[in-house]
This record gives sequence, C-alpha cells and structure tokens, in this order.
Amino acid sequence: MSSFPFLPEAILRGEPTLWCNPAWRPSSQTLPLTKRSQTLMTATALRWQRFAGLLSRCFPESVRADGRIDSPLLEQQDESGETLWVKADHALPVTACIKARGGVYEVLCHAERLAMKVGLLELNEDYVVLADIAARQYFARHRILVGSTGNLGYSVGVIARALGFEVEVHMSRDAQEWKKQRLRGLGAQVVEHHGDFIQAVASAREIASQEARSYFIDDEDSTLLFFGYATAARDLQSQLKAAGVLPTLEKPLRVYLPCGVGGSPGGVALGLRCLYGDAVQCVFVEPVASPCFLLRLASGDDNLTVYDIGLNNQTVADGLAVPRAASTVARIVQPIVDAIITVDDASLLAEVRRQWHAYGQRLEPSAAAGFVAHRMAKTRWLDVGEKDVIPVVWTTGGNGLPDDVFLPLVANP
Repeated sequence: MSSFPFLPEAILRGEPTLWCNPAWRPSSQTLPLTKRSQTLMTATALRWQRFAGLLSRCFPESVRADGRIDSPLLEQQDESGETLWVKADHALPVTACIKARGGVYEVLCHAERLAMKVGLLELNEDYVVLADIAARQYFARHRILVGSTGNLGYSVGVIARALGFEVEVHMSRDAQEWKKQRLRGLGAQVVEHHGDFIQAVASAREIASQEARSYFIDDEDSTLLFFGYATAARDLQSQLKAAGVLPTLEKPLRVYLPCGVGGSPGGVALGLRCLYGDAVQCVFVEPVASPCFLLRLASGDDNLTVYDIGLNNQTVADGLAVPRAASTVARIVQPIVDAIITVDDASLLAEVRRQWHAYGQRLEPSAAAGFVAHRMAKTRWLDVGEKDVIPVVWTTGGNGLPDDVFLPLVANP
C-alpha cells in the first residue's frame, strides 16, 4: 500500500494525470473570501493606475501611452476545431512573462512607500517624479532582494534597476544561464545557489532581514505580489467581453494556469472567482516531476516536498521547477481550484514546437503547459462529468528567450 494514499498512483510514478480537488467549494460558500478580495483588487487596480505615467516614462518603447501593462487575447482552434482562447502573457510588455504583473507591481509599491516617507512624493502628485534624479539617488541607497528560478527575478530586476535600486537576485540551480546573464546585463547582482528554489528564497530572505535598507520580495508569502496577479483577471474579462464571450453556469470558462510555487496562478484564480463565481473553472498545470501544489492541496501539509514522495523536481519547465508550494497561497485558493493536471516534458517540448510552427508563438516550455493540459482534459475529464466549456490557456513566458536558446527548442526532434 502506498505511503501517500491521498495521491493518485500516477503522481507517484511521475506520469501525467488529472486530479480533481475534493476541497473545491461553490462560490456561495466562499463569499467572505471573495468579498474581501474584491476590495483589495479594486485598491490594487487604482494603485496600478497611479503608476501609469511612470511606467510609460521608464519603458517608452514597450509600455503603451496609457501606462497599462497587458497582453493580447489570441484565438486559436484546437485539434477538434473548437475555439481556444490564449491569454498571451508570454508577450507581456517589459518582461515578456506573467511575473511582471506581480514583481513590477511590488517594486513600484515599495518605491511609493519610500518616496512618501521622505517627502519625495505626495499622494496626489504625478508618480513620474519617481523617475527623477532626486528619487533615483535616494533609491540607489536601497537594495531589493528576491529568490527566483528566473522570471520573477527579471521582473523585479528590470523595474528596480530602472528606478535606480540595487538588486540582488538569488537563483536556484534550475535557473538557466541566459536568465542569469540577462539580469547581470541590467546591473543586478546574481547569487547562484547549488540548491533549489526553496533554498534560494530562504537565502534572500535571511540576508534582507539583517539589513535595514534591504527589502525582500517573497514569492512564497507576499500579498502585494498576489493581488498584482489577481488584477489580471479584470484584463481578461474586458477582452472576452469585447470578443462577445460571456461565460455562464451552463458554459463556464475553463482557464489553464501553469503553476510553480503558486503565487501567479493563485492570484489569477482568485481574481477570476471574484468576477465569474461558478462560471469559471480554474485548472493549475504542473510538471510530472514537480507537482508541489497538487501535493499541498491533497495532503494539507505545508512542509511536504516533491522529494518526499520520490520525485526529483527536474524538468525542462524551469519556471515551474518548485519542490514545495507557497503555503499561504494554498490556504487561500484551496476551495477555488477545480483541478490540477500534470504534464510531461516531452509533451511540453512538442507543444513549444507546434505553437511556433503553426502560430508563430514564441513560448518557453513552462508557458506551453496549458495547451497540453487542455488536450488531456478533453479526454480525461469525460470520466468525471465533462461539460461544455470556454477554454482559455494562460501563457506565462517566452518572448524573452534569445535565439540560441529558443531555436534548438523548435528544431525537429
């Protein structure tokens, strides 16, 4: 008998599977959560608006004149000819990955607090002043630290360096060399760890706690990151409405969200539940070697890692190579995650090639996860009561890949 009876045998064997969350609850039972979250989402959206002019000034070539950071909604057809919507955060301005929604937002919030504290910024003042020389000189006396497999580190680094902060990114062994070099090109200090994501985060957290002028961005436990991601749900809602797509209980959205530690998919999922209630299904997608969020939801144990169940956390989806889920996020979103699908590396690489050759979409393997999961769900969900849905795949990174990294991925196997 398995030592982990709460897990499907396929998970323990490292095989693709679909796991339906027994702790899911209808929206009528999660009203306290969604009401509080709606208030915080509104406040976050208003705060984003205050940063609009600053973002346009810092990134005039990539951010629109209105200062909004958003990605296109694309339309594809799946193998059966049905419409498949793609929320293309692999093409998100500034960072070309979903992490901009959280990482950029938290750095901006930190800059706002520091500037107000010393009188460099008034609440009703144009936030463009945060890019002026006086603010940049003040920010240069402060340091921002983060632990990352790559994309969050870059999102934090690109905005922090644009404002003049010192940046130190602690990167796990799973981080690719080109991501380290990209950060160094910004002027960020990169600290390489032989250990995994957990160790990189712990190191950055410990160093920041000992320095008065250092600020740690916690991918495992940050409300600012979480609600920065959550507001993305409003962007998707506006785009679907413009396309004439209106989810209903009879035909809900089904949104596939690649999942690493859980912050970005958790935030988006909560935002979607606030907007659509039971007219949305949120499906997280993890590599077969790193199903940390599934493990946390199935076990209820904050400390279990994928190593404990015999998996190695080794995957081509480096952005999802996380051995332990964010416990705070897991507790928040446990009742709103409908299912988790695990996918293998071969399928991810095949989908990267397919998206490039069929649609010209430049994805990293992590960002291809939702497409693979959609294909699995069309067959496996039949066993648990399939219904007509509006599928949305959320891509999470890829346009930033250099040619010498991307082109070998899409060459014929």
